[in-house]
Amino acid sequence: MKKFTAFFLIITFLISCNTQKAFSEFDYSYSKTGGYAPMYENLLIKGNKVYYSLDSNEKKAKKRFKLSDADLQNVEKVLADNQFRKIMEDRKKIYDRASVTVTIKKGDNAGSKSDASLIMAVDQKKWENIVEVFQKIIDNNVNNTK
Repeated sequence: MKKFTAFFLIITFLISCNTQKAFSEFDYSYSKTGGYAPMYENLLIKGNKVYYSLDSNEKKAKKRFKLSDADLQNVEKVLADNQFRKIMEDRKKIYDRASVTVTIKKGDNAGSKSDASLIMAVDQKKWENIVEVFQKIIDNNVNNTK
């Protein structure tokens, strides 16, 4: 019985360690957090594999799915066309609003940007284009499949 218990604990530990990998190993990350009624939305992409989670007062969701190579190329194109790395963040403090953070860990567009303190007006349209590409992935793969 002791061997079974030890085996069970080891398996549980390994599984719990593996679930955290989804949150640390990614190529692209889109997250939306905060607000008056706090919400946490995450989209993590590693290769063609995607992990999505949502936790808010109204909804809770978790989903795994795959993206096509064309979808990934589109993400890279939008990041490059809108000069992701050159987008300037404003440094004013803003509280009690949902903010979006985009983190890229691969390629020429590697970097992290957030609108938690807003985006400079000159770069606002570029930021909106980048946020839109990730939001479309969510809409097409999560929100349309009930």
